[in-house]
Amino acid sequence: MTQPPGTIPAIGVTDAAARLEADTGGAPAPVLVDVREPGEFLDVRAEGAVLMPMSQLAERHQELPKDRPLLVICASGGRSAAATGFLLRSGWTDVVNVEGGTTAWAKAGLPVRRGEVAPGEGEL
Repeated sequence: MTQPPGTIPAIGVTDAAARLEADTGGAPAPVLVDVREPGEFLDVRAEGAVLMPMSQLAERHQELPKDRPLLVICASGGRSAAATGFLLRSGWTDVVNVEGGTTAWAKAGLPVRRGEVAPGEGEL
């Protein structure tokens, strides 16, 4: 489906979770990119999310893969929409904003982690 010019592509939390769990048939698996700050990530995060804080996105975005779909999430969808737009303008082609963010993710009963971040958790 083609997005109207100037709109940010978006996906709901249940569809995002389904995309992350789906068998890709050998295609590259999507990456869930959390653009919240480390303290927010520590409080609650979608299971399997990679942390790329919005405050570091401009200088670190090149670390994100261009050959895998990116699902961008924040607390409620505002920062992730901005990050999605930034990535699309910067050359990524398969990037979508997760509507409702981590708040909607947790409210939907999807898997979350809270508290201390395990070694390697949140890394690409």
